[in-house]
Amino acid sequence: MSVASSSVYRVDKFIVPAQARDEFMARVAMIKEMLQAMPGCRQNLVLAQVAGPGAFNVVTFVEWQDAEALENARATVTARYQEMNFNPQDLIARLGITADMANYGVCA
Repeated sequence: MSVASSSVYRVDKFIVPAQARDEFMARVAMIKEMLQAMPGCRQNLVLAQVAGPGAFNVVTFVEWQDAEALENARATVTARYQEMNFNPQDLIARLGITADMANYGVCA
């Protein structure tokens, strides 16, 4: 598989139970704002399922200029989470959310 672009896409898909939606979406909005301000962030979308049989009802999609921008953002976010005493895995577990998170590149 060849990659046609230097952009790297972070796509995180979530199954969010109805009772967890408000708390989860508030956290997602905060993270979106943080990422949007980082160097190399080209696009930053939060998508909610409006139709269809798919199980994932929330998807976040962030396009980074390149792998270096993504890694710099990851390091910055990790440091900020530590300052805030926030662990995203704990939040996901506590709210009963199923997550599928990965980096993607455009295929030629």
